[in-house]
Amino acid sequence: MTPGPPPDGQQPQQSQSRRTVHIGSVTGSAFAVGDHNTVTQHQHAGPADESQAELLRAVQELRADLARFVASDTTEVLDAELVSVADEIEAAGGAAPGRLARLQEALTAAGALTGTLASGVAVAEALRALLGG
Repeated sequence: MTPGPPPDGQQPQQSQSRRTVHIGSVTGSAFAVGDHNTVTQHQHAGPADESQAELLRAVQELRADLARFVASDTTEVLDAELVSVADEIEAAGGAAPGRLARLQEALTAAGALTGTLASGVAVAEALRALLGG
């Protein structure tokens, strides 16, 4: 005897086995697997060249180091400039000279603190390479 259709409003019984999808690395694509999914694709430029990439790495390290210190007006201004530079490099591929100059000013103002940190020195060196000085 074969079962009849399911009662109204009920789904037919599914097989007990589940299927698994494994995806390695995907670049420049968006996709969905399964029912009722939504696909959202975000594209970021990333660093345009190695000097911008180096600055981004140094900025991220300095932000992590600053998080270990008690916040002050100086560290808050510096952190805000670090965030702005990182965002611009990630979105546009590079930080504009004006933004780099503001970061350099904030770094100089926090010199007593950042001069003792390897990450602070790395940011200063990356800025000198990009700004030429």
